[in-house]
Amino acid sequence: MRFRSILFILLFTIILPLGAQEIPTHFEYHRVRVGETLFGLSQKYGITEEELLEYNSILSKTGLRKRMKLRIPVYTKTEEVVEMIDEPLPKVVIDTLGFETHLVLAKETKWRLAYQYGTTIAALEQLNPTIKEGLKIGQTIKVPKAKIPKRVPEKDSLFNYYMVLPKEGYYRIEKKLGVPKKVLDSLNPELIEKGLQEGMVLKVPGDLSGDLKVSDDLLLERINLLDSISEAKPMEIALMLPFRASELNLDSLHLVRPVLESRNLYTIAFDFYMGARMAAEKATTIGIPVELSVIDTENNKSKILEEVSSKDWRKTDAIIGPIIPSNFDYVSNLKAIENIPKVSPLSTNEVRKSKAIFQTQTRKSTYRKKMLAYLERKLDSTQNIVIVADSLSRPMETELLNRFPTAIQLRPEEEGYLMPELVDSLLVDSLPNKVILETSSFPLIGSVLSQMNAQNTDERSVQVFTTYRNNLYDKANLSLEMLGAVQFTYPSNTILKTADTFSEFQLDFIDRFGKPPSKEATRAYDVTLDVLLRIAYSGSLKKSLEIGETFYNQNCFSYTLDQNNSYVNEAVLILQHEGYEVKEIKEW
Repeated sequence: MRFRSILFILLFTIILPLGAQEIPTHFEYHRVRVGETLFGLSQKYGITEEELLEYNSILSKTGLRKRMKLRIPVYTKTEEVVEMIDEPLPKVVIDTLGFETHLVLAKETKWRLAYQYGTTIAALEQLNPTIKEGLKIGQTIKVPKAKIPKRVPEKDSLFNYYMVLPKEGYYRIEKKLGVPKKVLDSLNPELIEKGLQEGMVLKVPGDLSGDLKVSDDLLLERINLLDSISEAKPMEIALMLPFRASELNLDSLHLVRPVLESRNLYTIAFDFYMGARMAAEKATTIGIPVELSVIDTENNKSKILEEVSSKDWRKTDAIIGPIIPSNFDYVSNLKAIENIPKVSPLSTNEVRKSKAIFQTQTRKSTYRKKMLAYLERKLDSTQNIVIVADSLSRPMETELLNRFPTAIQLRPEEEGYLMPELVDSLLVDSLPNKVILETSSFPLIGSVLSQMNAQNTDERSVQVFTTYRNNLYDKANLSLEMLGAVQFTYPSNTILKTADTFSEFQLDFIDRFGKPPSKEATRAYDVTLDVLLRIAYSGSLKKSLEIGETFYNQNCFSYTLDQNNSYVNEAVLILQHEGYEVKEIKEW
């Protein structure tokens, strides 16, 4: 009997590892470089070429290509399996056994090191006071010596990480992220023994992040200044808008109504005023007394100079507007108000960079930089990449080809449309089709989206991207259904909401005026409220830069210092149409 038991154990310890290797415990990822081979990769990772082919079926179709992203299976080690047979593994305890040194490498962050060594950022800073201002490459720091350090991938495609806040328990984390206790415990075994601790960094599923934003895999809460202010000094905000009230015959309703019912400078100014006024009312309810000083610029520089010269500006905290770029540039050069923060609220065109200027719209170059970084992480040679660019977008076409040398160029006809036969021949069934559209032509936008919708079938997958979404995409001809069918993906600092996700402001606007607010009214509310809260919290707009990114109904703001002591919004969201909704892509 004893012999049989020993024989069974021997057979079990020999056979089980072979069975365990049939199912990897997890995967690592490898980006193929020039000169690499299947044999070399199999030797590097200690697996067979057959395993590489099994978990990367694309290899049998295309072979090994530069920039291809491969899944590398990782198996449980034999020794660990044998231990599990004899007796359960002891719980992983991250108690410190003294200290050791760590050489800071490129792209390492304090939260990653805290997770790796089972400690907190606060503890690392206490051990190394010099890192409070940030880590430096090549710096040697003290870290707690852990029994089993945890490896953190440079970019984790499956998980994000979350740092526990003071007094935060399982219930609050589940409400915030949607991650239940049993999932947290399974991903973070140390919780079973140590429980939640302030500053602890937890691994969480990548698709569960609540309303938090993701930065370098770490989930961060967007700043909510509404909850941070109880009272503040009275403020005065000047609104410069082109009402041109003197041109309206307010005594004749039948003459005024057609003007106010059409989309023009009058209605944009009135919508903006309504949004700004409601923002001032909101600020007042949380303890910020606000006076809105409204100036009718009449879209006339002489009128602007007259108003600026006659007003006492000593109590003015900020000027919002004018909304016309040329008028804004004129105002920014007036000596009498050069030290007062002036906020450009609507224009996507860059305004003149001069002292105390705040441009609220993110620059096209910033959008493109962020979107190119996103595309480089998401696209590779395992996909059929097609670039569609008009004649005005040749520089961006060249930039994309430099980054994706295997991409196919699909240029439109002179009339601004794509030939259906050519589109059909260039898209494939065997690979995901990723189409990058760069154009300022609405006919081409319509042609591409229409044809890609027709090509998007059960057998053929098509997704459309752009590095810059201009106002042409707002036209009614382009339905949410059309954009959603191809998962249209683009950069923006504004996310549109559908009726079922309307905010308190939008619902209040509907109650007052019987219709949802226009995008100008919503932006006016967000811009004005952000200006008021930043000044109330920090004392001035300039000092508020340290706050970081803020987000309200549809718009986000993150200002940085630019040329000539001006400031520009650098906030960028990567957005994707899904069905009839627009969602933010966080894990990139």
